[in-house]
Amino acid sequence: MKAATKRPSDDSDDEHSADLNSLGSARTIRESSDSYRAKLAIASARTCECLHNHLNCMTAKEWLKSQPGVWQFNYEGRDIRDKSLHPATFPISLSRKIIDLFTHAGELVLDPFVGSGTTLLAAQDANRNALGFDLQRHFIDLCEHRLAQKPLFGDSAQIAVQDDARHIPQYLEPGTVSLIWTSPPYANLLNRKRKNKSRRDRKNSQLGKVEQYSQDQRDLGTMPLAEYTHEMGEIFEQLLPLLKPEAHCVVNVPDMWWENQRVTIHVSLIEELRKRGYELRNTIIWDRTNIVNRIGIFGWPSNFITMGTTFEYLLDFWRPPVYG
Repeated sequence: MKAATKRPSDDSDDEHSADLNSLGSARTIRESSDSYRAKLAIASARTCECLHNHLNCMTAKEWLKSQPGVWQFNYEGRDIRDKSLHPATFPISLSRKIIDLFTHAGELVLDPFVGSGTTLLAAQDANRNALGFDLQRHFIDLCEHRLAQKPLFGDSAQIAVQDDARHIPQYLEPGTVSLIWTSPPYANLLNRKRKNKSRRDRKNSQLGKVEQYSQDQRDLGTMPLAEYTHEMGEIFEQLLPLLKPEAHCVVNVPDMWWENQRVTIHVSLIEELRKRGYELRNTIIWDRTNIVNRIGIFGWPSNFITMGTTFEYLLDFWRPPVYG
């Protein structure tokens, strides 16, 4: 799963608050504990001049480009491709498109499983405030490293917090988040040795490796699908009141093929989040064929299997206008 941080024990409350209010620079909070989790002073109001009923700051032409239900993206120099740093990253351009589509400048983006920090980096580029949580200290350090190079313009803040996503409501006021955007762990489907059956070159550096984020018992990536789905529901039910009415929640997940069965993570999450009060608005396909290299023959000649590595789902929910 992914985490957050806390102020050092020798900081005073005033010093802590002043640090978090320093817009224009990334902040990390470490070593959170049950004894102290303060609300974070991070801005969430629009700084643009868009009309009140506009979903985002896009022009009509930009909006039109986003309407097809299949999207492709490319990597850039700042993207992380090294799986030894993080096993499941996504392009900055994907994160930027989601943020541009569902928020205005100055609004607040939340990533409850922030990982390598791509959401925070895209929010920094887009001049959105952002808050990301992760269980693992080394991912928080990676976020801080990636955010170190500040843009010349913009007054937004991006904060990485080492804490359990289950504790996020203790950090934020209800109705302040304009977008939840995340790529969560994939249940325990990465928590096993890779067989590389879908790769043309099976004997690559990933063969036989376990690429799970951690073995922390709190990590959703250590759980079987049924337990994982329930825990995701518990987490997202707590996050729903943080969203503004009609604010969106976008979850990036693949399905998996394992032991001759398709594991439909996206179906499980749709059903669970609906039960928790979210409304599914759109299902977008992230077509990854342009960035996947050397795909092997999988299932030939007797078992047709669509290659899961070539596409993923972007599940677009929102908080319904009337809630609670």
